[in-house]
Amino acid sequence: MTPLLESNEHKSLREAVAAFAKTHPHTTNAEDNTRLWQAAAKLGYIGVNLPEAYGGGGAGITELSLVLEELGAAGNPLLMMIVSPAICGTVIARFGTEEQKREWLPPLADGTRLMAFGITEPDAGSNSHRITTTARRDAVTGDWIFTGRKVFVSGVDIADATLIVGRTEDARTGKLKPCLFIVPRDAPGFERRAIDMELNAVERQFELTLDDVRLPADALVGDEDAGLLQLFAGLNPERVMTAAFGIGMGRFALAKAVEYARERTVWKTPIGAHQAVAHPLAQAHIDLELARLMMQKAAHLYDAGDDVGAGEAANMAKYAAGEACVKAVDQAVHTLGGNGLTREYGLARLITASRVARIAPVSREMILNYVSHQTLGLPKSY
Repeated sequence: MTPLLESNEHKSLREAVAAFAKTHPHTTNAEDNTRLWQAAAKLGYIGVNLPEAYGGGGAGITELSLVLEELGAAGNPLLMMIVSPAICGTVIARFGTEEQKREWLPPLADGTRLMAFGITEPDAGSNSHRITTTARRDAVTGDWIFTGRKVFVSGVDIADATLIVGRTEDARTGKLKPCLFIVPRDAPGFERRAIDMELNAVERQFELTLDDVRLPADALVGDEDAGLLQLFAGLNPERVMTAAFGIGMGRFALAKAVEYARERTVWKTPIGAHQAVAHPLAQAHIDLELARLMMQKAAHLYDAGDDVGAGEAANMAKYAAGEACVKAVDQAVHTLGGNGLTREYGLARLITASRVARIAPVSREMILNYVSHQTLGLPKSY
C-alpha cells in the first residue's frame, strides 16, 4: 500500500486509538500518565511495533507513529513512546542477543517496564562524534567499566534501565567508536539529577552521571563494531516519532481553535467566518497534513528496511512537523486571544511544549545541514 493512502487496517487502528484516547482525561500528573500508558499497553498500542514472538504487535514504526499521533491529537501525547518502544525496543529487536530480547521486549510491549535513552552530553550537543562517555573492558573479569555524563534524558526516574550511547576503543586503530549499553537504574555509580525545566510536561528531564559503573559483558547491545548502524537504527524511528508527537500536538491545538472560531460570535458573526481568522487556521491544517505525508513516507521506508532512504525522509518529516506544530499552536492561541492563555483551554502550556518538536532530538538547523549536504550535495560547512 502506498504511503499516500492509508490502508483499511490503518484507518481502523487510527479510529480505535482516537476513541480510546477520548475516554481518558488529560494526563496532568505521573499517576494519570502511568494509568494511560498501562491501559494503552493492555490494548497492544505501546508494543505494536515490536515482534510478535516477544509479545508485540508485529507491526512497525508506521503503526506506532499513528498511535502516538492520535494520542497527541486527543491531548495526551505519551513522550516515552518515542523512547521506550521506538528507540530502545527497535534497537534491541534488531540487534540484541536472544537473552536481551527475551528479557526486555515482552515487558516493553506490555507496559510493565520502561527504558530511557541517553545520547546527548553537556559538551557534545548535536555533535555525536564528540561523545566522551566511554566504556573500557576489565581485563580480568570481562566486565565493562562505564564513565561519563548525559543530559536531557527523559523519564529516567520511571525507567527500569537506560540505553546509553558510549564509546569503546578500537583495538586495531585506537580510535573510539560508538556502542550501546543497557544500564540498570540501580547500578552502583549511576546517578541522576532532575533538570529544572520551564516545561509543563509529565515526563521529567535528567542529567546522568556514570562514575565507573560496572556492567556485565552482556550489557553491550549488538556488535561492538557496528555501533553507528545500530545507533541510527534507533535515531530514525526517534525522528519519525517526534514528527508524530508534533503533528498530534498541532492537531489538538488546531481543533480547539476551530471549535472556538465556530462558536465565538462578535457583532453577530462567528469569528471563523472572517478570512483573517479562517485562512491562518486553514494554512496550519495544510502544513500539518503535508508533514504527516512525509512522516508516513519515512515510516514506510524504515519498515521496508531502507535505512538510508528513511534517514533522509525522517529528518525532513521531523523538520516539517516541528514547524507545523509551532505554527498551529501559535495560531490557535492567537485565535482564542486572552482565552488562549487560560488554563481552561489547555493551549498556553503547548507554547513551550511545541518548541520541543523543533529543538529535539535534533535542531532544525542540523536537519538543514543534513539535507544541504547529503541530499543536495553541497559542501559540508562543519
